Formats: sequence, structure tokens, C-alpha cells
Amino acid sequence: MRIVRDGQVREIDAKELVPGDVMFVESGVQMPADGRLLEASNLQVREAALTGEAHAVSKQVDAQLPEDIALGDRTNMVFQGTEVVQGRGTVLVTNTGMQTELGKIATMLQSVEAEPTPLQQRMDQLSQVLVYGSLSLVALVVFGGLFISGMGKFRELLEVSLSMAVAVVPEGLPAVITVTLALGTQRMVRRHALIRRLPAVETLGSVTTICSDKTGTLTQNKMVVQSVHPGGASFQITGDGYSPEGEFLADDCHTPISATSHPNLAALLLAGVLCNDAALQKENGEWAILGDPTEGSLLVAAAKAGFSQSEWTYRLPRIGEFPFSSERKRMSVIVSAQPVKNGKTSGAMLLNPLPFAGLTLGSIDGAPYLLCCKGSPELVLEHCEQIQINRTAEPLTAAQAQQILEQNDQLASRGLRVLGLAYKPLITQPPEGTEESTERNLIWLGLVSMLDAPRPEVREAVARCRSAGIRPVMITGDHQLTACAIAEDLGIAKHGDEVLTGRDLEKCDPVEFQQHVDRVSIYARVAPEHKLRIVQALQRQKELVAMTGDGVNDAPALKQADIGIAMGITGTDVSKEASDMVLLDDNFATIVSAVEEGRVVYTNIRRFIKYILGSNIGEVLTIAASPLLLGAAGVPLSPLQILWMNLVTDGLPALALAVEPAEPNVMSRPPHNPSESIFARGLGWYMVRIGIVLAAIAITLMTWSYHYTQASGDPNRWKTMVFTTLCLAQMGHAMAIRSNTRLTIELNPFSNHFLLIAVGLTTLLQLMLIYVPPLRNFFGTHFLSTTELGICIGASLLMFVWVELEKLFVRWFRRG
Repeated sequence: MRIVRDGQVREIDAKELVPGDVMFVESGVQMPADGRLLEASNLQVREAALTGEAHAVSKQVDAQLPEDIALGDRTNMVFQGTEVVQGRGTVLVTNTGMQTELGKIATMLQSVEAEPTPLQQRMDQLSQVLVYGSLSLVALVVFGGLFISGMGKFRELLEVSLSMAVAVVPEGLPAVITVTLALGTQRMVRRHALIRRLPAVETLGSVTTICSDKTGTLTQNKMVVQSVHPGGASFQITGDGYSPEGEFLADDCHTPISATSHPNLAALLLAGVLCNDAALQKENGEWAILGDPTEGSLLVAAAKAGFSQSEWTYRLPRIGEFPFSSERKRMSVIVSAQPVKNGKTSGAMLLNPLPFAGLTLGSIDGAPYLLCCKGSPELVLEHCEQIQINRTAEPLTAAQAQQILEQNDQLASRGLRVLGLAYKPLITQPPEGTEESTERNLIWLGLVSMLDAPRPEVREAVARCRSAGIRPVMITGDHQLTACAIAEDLGIAKHGDEVLTGRDLEKCDPVEFQQHVDRVSIYARVAPEHKLRIVQALQRQKELVAMTGDGVNDAPALKQADIGIAMGITGTDVSKEASDMVLLDDNFATIVSAVEEGRVVYTNIRRFIKYILGSNIGEVLTIAASPLLLGAAGVPLSPLQILWMNLVTDGLPALALAVEPAEPNVMSRPPHNPSESIFARGLGWYMVRIGIVLAAIAITLMTWSYHYTQASGDPNRWKTMVFTTLCLAQMGHAMAIRSNTRLTIELNPFSNHFLLIAVGLTTLLQLMLIYVPPLRNFFGTHFLSTTELGICIGASLLMFVWVELEKLFVRWFRRG
């Protein structure tokens, strides 16, 4: 890199820069440090890494700016990590390394500490309950038994207590939760959401606030012309994205019109095609813009009217130009208005340089050249002396100029980007460097307004957020007016809602900002540290925050958020590394779909925890009751049989319950409290209740079967009957627990065919333990007659009937 240091020109490595050096930059250079501009020639810098906005920023040496101006508005500064896309300049280095704006982002990223997810906190709570519960149970049985019966029963008491400890611990639960999260991840990928951290699957279901960037996430990241305003008229343009399909609607009647039947409109569109450096092309079946998106939108608008860029640039070839500069804020091109033969212009001149419009512009008849100009409406209008009305150029009056400026202000106030276009016939081709004298006495054509249009599916996604009790918040580096226009259009905010800018945030102290954060839905012109501050303020309000981002500047906020969401298409590697989830299509609607999947996953986790722990409590109570009721007859379940129940009988149906489809109201209710206990909303009471019912069924059968089997045959058959009843009862429980409110007969039995397979397979395996001799010997079971097996099946069905009766009672109680 070429620099000036101590008055001498040197070539050094970019890593050797120090504050005070003067460096020279040009198109294609990536800035190695922060600096103040000393000289600039048409310098444009892409600052997406810092601001998140893709369009290049025009730099101005002589700009006088306040100290607290937003990062994206510092037009007299350049920053490390940004890229020069046009022009050249001389820069005084002000900061390097970690002192740069990019370095400050790295510092913030390092300062953010990862917090455990709600699922991790709940599983930690569950594990503590299970550990302390099992230890207390062992101690209670051993010491209580010793106190009552003395040391002579120590061996039997220890056997019972250890069996209970094994029974109460759900050995298969960690595997089931891991598989459930993995299956949720798989489903999310099919919906274009890539999960990078497994616990984030469940966390998504608890999200209460989604903070989204605007460009590319809520919008298409495609500039689209919304309306055109040739002299004295206005037309709306329909269509989405860069597809050259759409209609022109007259503002007064909203009926489609033909652009070629309106000479002023046709001339305005053609001027936009000629004064253009972009290209509209089809790539892999998709229309795309090569070049500046703003210029590309003009090509799309003209194509909707049937004006082909290739045709008109051939018929009116460019022979010169005055390029855009930040000082002039406009560009002009000179085209030849002579007929083209064999690729060259002939000597005979066109009588009309705009033949498609049928114009009879007396002022330009016979002119061999045509100048087309576009740029800032105010500055282009300043150089106009005439205005195109119908088929003639008329003098531009002060009233007309004022009306145009008012129209421009009105469009800009709606967040639209507005360009003004004009033309001028030329007798001779102007030499280079004569733009000031040539761009005079122009003929005004009209205004073109454009917008990075919202994605069509986002409006519905925002509405789904609202119905699900989730608050969407827009955080953007774009201007306030544009942010408000998009937010109001999408339903994120209403007209008149409070908006905070980066400068406002700088002035707010933490206490004051905390009072605003719960009612502000639009943040504009924000810097990286502002995004982090917003996320932290929302988290202090006990909100569970999802934050989207694509640039390096977003990484600290992504890491701080409960769910950091990076963009898969436009996102940087740094933002993806800091995120929990990557949007493969950069679409806000995908976030809402992922939230839905997260809610389904959490609901299913709670469902199979109810199923597993309810069964385990029933096992524990049954084991505990056996020595009390049967004395020295022993424990009905061996440790191996308990493990079989916990791993197979519990595990297979639990895995099937993990893929239970979403209930109809999953996105019609508010999110549950992220800090709620795993036992909240009646889950703990349900497990205890079901455990008691299951134990009551098993204990009743155990008491009867013990006396029944003592009369004849193998006296230990009662143990196998208790074992079989507990296992088959869990199958009925699994079928009934699919829904908390709907009866099993009201559900589609094939909506979760995995459960049918799991129940059928587990039942078959259980029967094999009884009737296949090698398995019977290994697991210590005993052969049961058909009558005895039928009694076990009948008793186990009572569990299914009980759960269904509970649903009917709840339904009756709510109606009452």
C-alpha cells in the first residue's frame, strides 16, 4: 500500500499503518483502517459490513457533520472493512486495529457471554429434582424400614430402595430429547432454517420478540419502481421484484393503460433506459440486475412497458457521458440520434430522436445528438428551462417547478427514493469536462419513485406473529422515513407510532431507554452498539429475543440475543458464526415458520416428559407398595425389567410422540413464559396423578394375582403379570396423551403413524419376553396363560380409559 509518512511516500503492508499516515485508495480497495478524507474524486464506498445497507455511500470531503451523527451518515470518513466501489481518494488514518469501528465490534463480541437456553435451564431443574428425589427415596426406604423392622431386613430394604431409584430415573430421556431436537432441526431445514445449536430448536418456541433487519429480510433487497410522474400526470406500476411483468395504472382511475399511448410516460421511461449503466438479465430462470439496483429498477419499469434495453441502446447508441459525482448528484449520457446501419450511424439524421412516442418536438427535430440526465430531483430541476407536456416542450414556470418539488417531498416523506429525469437535444457532441455548460437548459421529463419493496409473504408472517403473541421490531441502518414506510406497510407499526434513531439512543440514559423499549417497534439509523443495547434492554424486560443480522456489525447483538439469526445468502461468516440459526432464504417468514416448529418441539418435549415420568412414578409406587402389602414375597420388578421399561417401553413411544404434528392453535396463543418451570401449567400435578392411577391399577392387579398364582402353577407368575400390565398400560397412555383436549377418536390415527408402529412394536417385544424361552430366561419372566394375559390387557386398558375420561371431564367443566 502506498502511503505518505513524515513527508515521504512509502510502500508498506496494510498491517503497518499507524494513525497519522496518509493513504491513497481507489476502486476495489478494502479499507485497512479508519480515516478522514482529505481528497476525493467520485468516491463511493460500500459499508454493508458496518451498517448492513448494501448500497454504496458517496463520500464528500467538505461535509461538516455533528459529532453525534450516525455511522452511516459520516460521509467524510472511511472505515476499516469497507470496500471502495468507485472513484479514488486520499485518507488521513485516524484509527487502526481494535480502535477502529470494526475493532469496537470485535470487542463487543468478546464481551458477550452465552447464557443457558430455557430448555437447558429446565432440564437442569428436572435433573436436580430427580437426583434429590431418588436419593431421598432411597434414604427414606432404608432408614424408615430399619427403624420399623430392624437390621434383619437391611438386604431386602436395600434391594427395594435401589429398584425404586432405578425406576424413578428416566434413563431414556436424554436420548429422546436429543433425537427430538434433531428431528426438529431436520424439519426446520426443510423450511429453510438451518439450526447451528441444537437447544435453539426449543428456544424458538418461547420467543416473545423478533428484532429484524429491514433490507433483504423484510424486503426483497430489490429496488422496484412504484410510480412515475411525467409532466402533469401520475401512474402506479404493479409487479414484484425484477420480473419485467406488471401494469401501469392511471392515478385518477386505477385502470391499466398502455405506456406507448402516453408520449410523456414513454419518453420518461426511455430516458431511464438510455441514462443507465445497469443490465437486466435472466440467470437460472430468475431475473437479476447486474449493476446498481436503483438503475436496474428503471430498466425493469421500462421493460414492463415493452421497451427493451438492448433494442434502444442499439437504436440510440451512447457516444459520451458525464458520470455521476457526489457533488453534482446526477449523471448524463449523450446518445446518437442518427439512424443505425450495420452497427454504425449514417449521415442522415432522425427527424425524431424519440420515434416510439410519436413525438413532434419541434425544438429537437434535426438534432443529431440527445442528452439524457437523471439524478437528484432538486438539482436536475435547477438546470431545466422547459417541461415536456403532451407532445411539446413548454417553458417551465415557477409554479410548475414548485409543484414538482412539493411532489418530490411528498414521495420522499413516504420513504421512497426519488429520481428526476430530463433531456436536451444537442447539435454537436460536447467534449469531456463540459458538464457544467452542457447540462443547462434541460427539458424536464418527470419523477420516478422507487422502493425496496416488502416481500409479499412477510405481511402474513407479521400477522401470524401478532396472533401468536410475538412482537416484531424493525432495527435498520436505513433512514427513518423509509423504515416507517415499510413498517407501516407490513403491519409492524402504525402511523404515528414512536420511532427512535441512533442519535436518539445516544441521548437516552439506560433508565429512560428502558421506559421506551417496550413500545418502540422501529429503530432507524442505528449503529452496532445500539443493536446490542436494544437486545439487552428487551432482555431486562424478561423478553426472549430473536435477532436477525447479516453483517459483521450485527455479530455482538446476534450473540447476545436468545436466538441469533444470520442470513444465509447475504450474511457474513462472522455473523453466521455468532448465530444460533441461519436463514437459508433470508426471509422473515421463515423465522415465523421456525418459531412454529419450536413451539411444536417444546410441546412434544413436555408431552413425552409427562408420559415417561408419569409411568416412572407409577413404577416407583408399585415397587414401594409390594413389601408393605406382600411382605417377604419380594419386589415385582427386577432391575433389568425396570431398565427394559425405561429404555424400550418408555423410549420407543416417547420418540414417536416427539414427531406428533402441531395442534391447530399452536400459533394462535401467546408464548409461554420462558422462565417457567418444566412442571408448570399442571405438568407436575399430571405426572403425580397419572402415576397414582397407574400404581393403583398395578397394585390392585398385584394383590389379586399374588394370591391367584399361589393356588396353582408357578407361584411367581404374579410378577410377570404386574410387569406386563405396567408395560401395556403405558401403550394406552401413549395413545391417549397425543392431545390434551381432543379425544383419541377425534384425532386422525394416521397423522402420527410412527406412534402406531412404536406401540405395535413395543407390545410385540413385550409378548416375546413372555413367550420366547431365551428372552424369558434372560429377563426373568414367567409364562402366562391366555386368560392371565387377557387379564393384564384388560387392566392396562383402564389407563387409556382414565386419560380419556379426564379430557371429557375438563371439556364438561369448561362448558359449565
